[in-house]
Amino acid sequence: MPPLCLAAVLALPTLVLSAAGPAAAAAQGWAVVPAGGGRPAFYAEGAPGTVLQDTVSVVNRGGEPVTVRLGATGLRVTFADPGLRVPARTRADVPFTVRVPAGAAPGDHAGTIVVRDADGRSRSVPVRLRVGGPALSALTVEHLAVHGDRITYELVNRGTTVLVPRLAVRAEGVFGTLLDRAPRTLPVDLPPGRRLALSEPWSGRPALDAVEVRLTVTAAGGARDTADTSARFVPWGTVAGAGTAVAVLAALTVVRQRGRRTSDGGAVSESRRESPRENPRSEDELTGVVT
Repeated sequence: MPPLCLAAVLALPTLVLSAAGPAAAAAQGWAVVPAGGGRPAFYAEGAPGTVLQDTVSVVNRGGEPVTVRLGATGLRVTFADPGLRVPARTRADVPFTVRVPAGAAPGDHAGTIVVRDADGRSRSVPVRLRVGGPALSALTVEHLAVHGDRITYELVNRGTTVLVPRLAVRAEGVFGTLLDRAPRTLPVDLPPGRRLALSEPWSGRPALDAVEVRLTVTAAGGARDTADTSARFVPWGTVAGAGTAVAVLAALTVVRQRGRRTSDGGAVSESRRESPRENPRSEDELTGVVT
């Protein structure tokens, strides 16, 4: 879509259309099309942060005036005049701009220009936007912890592409493997710059053990990250006598890092990472909800 100069002209040009007669014109109604004709949709391409321009036409082939309002979904679209009255057998051309967000991910994006009349009837035209720039797939696994019968964690998209993550879970206890869940695709889409808090069920966790938990997350484009945490499960309510308590604690010396006792009454966990990460609580990141 070649860029057009958006003039500050709100008096929209009109073109009288021919019709076979009032009855035939009324039957034809009104339509919305890209200006210039010959295009089934709007097509645009630009880098993040740019503003693209084009024109949409509201064509009234009917025998009565029509009042419409213009809007858009999926993209940031601004119209020179979002509301107008189109006389009978007339075309009104409305310039508009599409603003590409500064943080938009490279690739194809879709939106729709929607026009509604006073009776609630609507017409629409697709908008296809291609955002330029390098495609980078990157993610991190953060805040991994064990809470009762759940393994909680957060995924953060550190790249420029939408990710569909795959998760693998492994837990090793003193006497062997407790969990070994093969990689599976999570039912989530993770846009660039977004954070999502999730949990993994663990209904069969041990009552007494020292556990090493590892989560490995991958996605298309080579995105991959791993996080580890340690947890100690001690049935404190059933431990009788100081001697028994000492024996239990001695059996759990295989835990490499001693965590802080949590309030769930059983698990003590402390997350460990293979490399330091920046502060994950910055304001430009949106946090999801633990499921």
